[in-house]
Order: sequence, then C-alpha cells, then structure tokens
Amino acid sequence: MFYYVLKYVLLGPLLRVLFRPRIEGLEHVPAEGAAIVAGNHLSFSDHFLMPAILPRRITFLAKAEYFTGPGIKGRLTAAFFRSAGQIPVDRSGRNAAQAAITEGLGVLSKGELLGIYPEGTRSHDGRLYKGRVGVAAMALRAGVPVVPCAMVGTFELQPPGRALPRLGRVTIRFGEPIDFSRYEGLADERAALRAVTDEIMYEILRLSGQEYVDRYAPEVKAEMEEAARTAKAAGRKR
Repeated sequence: MFYYVLKYVLLGPLLRVLFRPRIEGLEHVPAEGAAIVAGNHLSFSDHFLMPAILPRRITFLAKAEYFTGPGIKGRLTAAFFRSAGQIPVDRSGRNAAQAAITEGLGVLSKGELLGIYPEGTRSHDGRLYKGRVGVAAMALRAGVPVVPCAMVGTFELQPPGRALPRLGRVTIRFGEPIDFSRYEGLADERAALRAVTDEIMYEILRLSGQEYVDRYAPEVKAEMEEAARTAKAAGRKR
C-alpha cells in the first residue's frame, strides 16, 4: 500500500515537477507478465524516477548498505526502501552474485517486473561501463524478455555526491524488449552469459548516447582514486 502512496501521492508528483521527465518508448514495457528492465545508473534519483513513471509496479535489487545505515537517518532510509518494495542485496563475499540472482528470480517467478542496473553501481563520471552477467543469468533462467532503458540527464542534475538534485528536465527512454530464447539451455555457459550481457549493454548505449568503457566501473574508479592519492602525496613532498 505504501508503494502506491509514494508513487501517486507523495513522491511521484514531486518528481514530475522537479525533473519534468520526457518519456519515450513506454509502450515497449510489457503490460503484464514477468520481464526485466535493465538500465544505466547515473544518479541516486534513478531509483525513484523510473518507478514513478511506469504504470506497473517494479522491484529493484538495491545494495544492502541502504538498509543498514546507522542512526535515525539510516533507519529512515531502510524503512523507505523496504516500503517501496526494494530488495536488499549484499554485494560482498563469494556468494553475493548468486544471492542477487536468487532474489531476482523470486520476483520474476511471480510474474512481476524486475529492475536492475547491469553495471552494478552508479557511474562516477557519466560514462557507461561493462555490465555484470547477473542480468543475463536471470533472463535465461527465467526465460523472460529484457527491456533496455536509458536515463538521460540525471547525472547532470544529481551526480554522485550531490545530496539534492538541481532543477531540470530528464529523458527516460525504453527500447524494444530483447528476446533471448535462442540461448535456451545455456544459462550456465559463461560465453552465452557474456554475449547476452553485451547485447543488453549495447542497446542501453544506443538509447543513452553515453561514452562506453569496456571495463567494470569499480575498477576504473579505484584506479582514479589511487592516482589522485599518489598525486596528492607527491605534492606534499615537494
């Protein structure tokens, strides 16, 4: 119940005023039945903008840190995400990927929409990074279509580190559902999972117009942070 109060009474109308979203290709999202909506991830606002404009309810796999923060702020954040129907996923440890897949398959088994960001994290610089194969594993095991989605403009309005978004207009663009039935029976084949994931990422790239980086985002971010620390240390020695 609280999900629909957020969507239609509290949060949804506010987001439409703040971001004035331009929606393209909404007819590509199935009106019923299980499907995955796979999108780029540029801003904290992405978690709320897509659910606000979709006619159907969508459940996202959200990082566990949103549910375990300390203090009053942490408890409020956790309560908000749970009320919005989001599922916490622990991204640490050897079994983290399998846990996420299991949770996602549970949503799809009920004939619902599952939202996922194949990059696994927000882009730190606005570019599109290599996708994780979990999205492919869920699509092939559940036998469901994948709808690519591109958020355009949210990085400029609320990049990582900015608490409150700027006012502006964003575009949410959906592509045609991708049918991966030709890969039936190959859900455990690494090459097939990589091929499916790359096809999904290409469609997101085509919709978003971002620059693509064929590496995982956390690796690039870690290298940039290490380079910044090295440069800072070198500057102190001069």
